[in-house]
Amino acid sequence: MTLLGFDRYCDQIVEETARLRTAISGADLRAMVPSCPEWTLRELVHHTGWAHRWVYETVTTRATEVVPPESVPNAEGPGTDDPADLDAWLAEGAEMCAKALREAGPDAQMWSWAPGKPAEFWARRMTHETVVHRADASLAAKADYEVQPEVAADTIDEWMWIGALPQTMEERPELAGLLGEGRTVHLHATDTPAGLNAEWTVDLTGDAIQWRRGHEKAAVALRGPLTDLLQVFYRRQSSDAGKIEVLGDRELLDLWLGHIAFD
Repeated sequence: MTLLGFDRYCDQIVEETARLRTAISGADLRAMVPSCPEWTLRELVHHTGWAHRWVYETVTTRATEVVPPESVPNAEGPGTDDPADLDAWLAEGAEMCAKALREAGPDAQMWSWAPGKPAEFWARRMTHETVVHRADASLAAKADYEVQPEVAADTIDEWMWIGALPQTMEERPELAGLLGEGRTVHLHATDTPAGLNAEWTVDLTGDAIQWRRGHEKAAVALRGPLTDLLQVFYRRQSSDAGKIEVLGDRELLDLWLGHIAFD
């Protein structure tokens, strides 16, 4: 069950890309990205645009295995240093990705590394890929960053879900180091309507990572505005920054955040 639905995801890919484009308008594309220190702002934008085109290729060809990066048409970028060309290339890729997904429909079959409906998975993944990299771009460009509440909540939901998949645990055996008696983490958004239920509990006390929505006591709790929670969860903001409050076992929080880092 997702918060947004397939059509909204397709729309959101384009909308989030438009917000990213606004954030970097007039910015120095040579600036380093604090949250992705190996990238300049230009390289971050290129990565995001490449991802949109890679999913476009995956969807339109109904790929049955992972698409090699070198086979994605026009993935190398606009080929000039003109920011306007980069902006146009980024916008085009988002539109292409969303259109291909809409035309395919949520039930279309293609390669995916997660269970469920592949086309819907990619629509959701590209939405939140763009949401998070917009945070990176905003940091580098020193621009404001805000996410619609239902989008922010679903961005957290998606990575919680991915992190708890059995194949994730198999591919990242170091995650087993999170498990232990009494280890629970709670995230609590303080600025959203009750109907959104923007609270999460991560249960690390068993033999696998589990998570659920709702208010519960935990060994450590992270409280604050939803956009701030989102940025801390994705390691785009320190847990000591903004309006975030940490209650309880900070060492456990740091351990958990270190293991779930999003690239």
